[in-house]
Amino acid sequence: MTIWGLVIETTVGVGERKHTEAHVVAHISGSRAEALTELERRARSHTPEHPRSPRRRRLLRESDGFLLVVDGAWQSFVTRFTVAEVLEDSTAPAVPEPVEVSSEPVTSPGESVGQVERYADGVPVKPAWLGRDDLS
Repeated sequence: MTIWGLVIETTVGVGERKHTEAHVVAHISGSRAEALTELERRARSHTPEHPRSPRRRRLLRESDGFLLVVDGAWQSFVTRFTVAEVLEDSTAPAVPEPVEVSSEPVTSPGESVGQVERYADGVPVKPAWLGRDDLS
């Protein structure tokens, strides 16, 4: 399944310190249309830091997202909302290994013979001692 990154690029600072910063604000698994729907919801509710007293707000749709232009008293400020496919992420969480079910019989006291659910490395999901009342 495709993973999409929702990116917001916004104008920060004022005067000579005015610049653009980009942030990946979310990841969406699914179709591009689903990612664009979530991106539009975020674009419509977004309130940029600048300008402090907005005079006009325009939200525009483009091929990969949206463009929010907010006019202030002296300057316009832009926020770009983009959906992009995630191709690589150096700090993405590891995908968990699927849990395997072993067909080995249970032989510990208090347990009936049957299947034991085990992790991929062979360790039982539920320890054999859990729930035993003969241990002190």
